[in-house]
Amino acid sequence: MWKPDRQSKKPLYEQIADHLQQRIAYSEFPPGSLLPSERKLAEQLGVNRSTVVQAFAELRSIGIIESQTGSGTRVSMSKWGATPKYTPNWNRYAESGNFLPNPAFLRRIREALNQEPSLIDMASGDLAGDMAPIHEITKLMSENQYASYLGYDNPQGYIPLREALVTFLDKYRSIPSTPSSILITSGSQQSLFLITQCLLSPGDAVAIEDPSYCYSLPMFHSAGLRLFRLPIEERDVYPETIRNLYKKHRIRMVFLNPNFQNPSGTVFNVQRRKSFLDAASELGLPIVEDDPFSLTAYNGPVPPSLKAIDANGTVIYIGSFSKIAASGMRIGWMVAPNAIVERLADARQQMDFGLSVIPQQVVAQFINSAYFEPHLERLRMQLQFKRDLLIESIENELPGLMTYEAPKGGLHLWCKLHPDVQDGKLLEEAIKRGMVFVPGSVYGSDASYVRFNYARAKADEIGPGIAKFAAALRELM
Repeated sequence: MWKPDRQSKKPLYEQIADHLQQRIAYSEFPPGSLLPSERKLAEQLGVNRSTVVQAFAELRSIGIIESQTGSGTRVSMSKWGATPKYTPNWNRYAESGNFLPNPAFLRRIREALNQEPSLIDMASGDLAGDMAPIHEITKLMSENQYASYLGYDNPQGYIPLREALVTFLDKYRSIPSTPSSILITSGSQQSLFLITQCLLSPGDAVAIEDPSYCYSLPMFHSAGLRLFRLPIEERDVYPETIRNLYKKHRIRMVFLNPNFQNPSGTVFNVQRRKSFLDAASELGLPIVEDDPFSLTAYNGPVPPSLKAIDANGTVIYIGSFSKIAASGMRIGWMVAPNAIVERLADARQQMDFGLSVIPQQVVAQFINSAYFEPHLERLRMQLQFKRDLLIESIENELPGLMTYEAPKGGLHLWCKLHPDVQDGKLLEEAIKRGMVFVPGSVYGSDASYVRFNYARAKADEIGPGIAKFAAALRELM
């Protein structure tokens, strides 16, 4: 964040006035928009309130801002010279369009983390930097020559990476595939975006789990889809539920996250998977299986995927490098029928002409290297250790106030609060005390649930983070 230069000969109030005028000129504050209060701006810039009062007075004198008692200070709707000059109403543009913004809680979390990077982050859904295979990837990049060609690559994805994924999927997920049946994406979210935009139409009905990560994605609502929920606790009756939804609403597609589900951490009953696939096959109903967490299984065998037992070509399978290695590489994949892959690759070409070839080359080398298996083992141990730290901290700080089931894989702990508190107020109290989490309502659940990500925070931050959350909860109780 910009701060005035106290070593400059220019008075602080003039520096602040110039800075605000520049931001207004760049339309960061469009005409009619409300400026921060004098007190809040003084706190942000580390100056006396009187300094900000002087800066505002300077801008008012040249007609750039207007102040009204009780209404705050706003950017003037017009700037006058020889003739009136008007700036486009950028607020109106920002509020229009078909693509909806993220849920308010997610935007608030992002804003808080941007403003105060020292917050203990138990909200973001990715790995901490020290859990990524940075040294291994650095070594691979020093040992290999990359990017012999830096033009546009195949919009379906770098062919050697698709070939490497054929082996990877067979070895780790028992999924048969071919390079032509794989589409490389920038992650699971882009895969879902392509599916909702290209394979479905406004008004189509789809089924999602409840709670569900999909519910937190405005892309489903932006696409005009009608969402019908499949309660997690009723997974045993999913086959019959799907038949009823199809009969009543003609659902077109089902979205599932069967292994270490986000946010609940649950695993779809293995014995029920085949009956669910049979029901979908009877109806000719596609299933989109999002499977980012399976390889994080802490103990015992990795749960099978729906795709591995799909004998009728019912499942579109989505995977990602983000949750098992590094989200910043922006590599995901989709296994689907060739017609679907070609359709979505064509859409990708219209969007961005395909991903950068360099991270695709690096990931292809990494998953084929001797480094990959040890990295997975280390990752599982680190995640289990952090999960146990989180549970121990909850037992110490919140005895009797929260219930949960310890997940056997994944990055999240899904908890039910027993006191009745407003999740918005709880989030704000937690932010004031120095930590962030995700309220359960983001995933379609009620306000009595919260999700903690134990992968992003450092191990020595987990205990203090839960202590801060406990203090916030008790304040509201």
